[in-house]
Amino acid sequence: MHIPSMRLKQLLTAGLIASVVWSAQAVEIVFKPVAPNVYAYVGDTEGRTYENEALNANIGLVVTPAGTLLIDSGASFQGAKQIAEAVKKVTPQPIRWVINTGGQDHRWLGNGYFKAQGAEIMAHANADADMKARGPEHLKANAPVLKEKMNGTEIVLPTRWLKEADTKLDLGGVAVQVLHRQGGHTPGDSMVWLPQSGVVFTGDVVYVDRILGLHPVSKTKTWVESFEVLEALNPKVVVPGHGRVTTLAQAQKDTGDLLKALRAHMGKAVEAGTDMSSAIKSFDAAPFKHLKHVDVWLPQLANRTYLEMEQE
Repeated sequence: MHIPSMRLKQLLTAGLIASVVWSAQAVEIVFKPVAPNVYAYVGDTEGRTYENEALNANIGLVVTPAGTLLIDSGASFQGAKQIAEAVKKVTPQPIRWVINTGGQDHRWLGNGYFKAQGAEIMAHANADADMKARGPEHLKANAPVLKEKMNGTEIVLPTRWLKEADTKLDLGGVAVQVLHRQGGHTPGDSMVWLPQSGVVFTGDVVYVDRILGLHPVSKTKTWVESFEVLEALNPKVVVPGHGRVTTLAQAQKDTGDLLKALRAHMGKAVEAGTDMSSAIKSFDAAPFKHLKHVDVWLPQLANRTYLEMEQE
């Protein structure tokens, strides 16, 4: 069919405008049930982009008769506002508590919005120094990516620091336990355990579907200790920090086994005096080839693990 040039130009222009409008739209945040009165938003497993608004992590919601508990606040003030709107679609109950599960940007940079709404914001005290040290770095890194979507975002620390390894809380008759073992991905990494429903929100203690990340602040030794606490819980449902809602078996396959394999291999290499390059090349990556970004990230994970084992 022949389309006149003017009409064709109009169609192309309309398509371009639609594409631009679509790309500028906010990411859709939807909390889906994982157990009675327990919900999860599963974020993008790619990196931070303008389109996903750096909400490339999972966020939890627990509804109780006394209000709701939000697990992690998002990466920006604007993102937090959208999270709050998504909560309203689930329940009219106000957000009473926010628990930050770690010091990564998408775990806590939305705190300012929820603090302004009167929520009590909690995190383990071991996140304090990390948030203060890396918060400005997160803001600087996200600014050119999120642009105007970073408007209003400021460093707002938790209003309550938890200091015990296991902190027991109660909101509206719902038991909540915050479990911390000196972190892993970040120093403040904690898990939120709901014993009555058998659901655990692991924060960055667990990655599934995509390979985990190691940073200069990460420690594989304490990460493994955190993971062993998860195994002892034997949860019915695991909501990981990244990736689909899953089982303990899948969490072991995608995170626990990888951490233990890296530590075992690099530990032997360091003890034998094998140079880092040879140690990295000889690591058996086959069991982890199913993970997204494995080819790019695994050599870096091996590198950091080797250096950590040297220091141990």
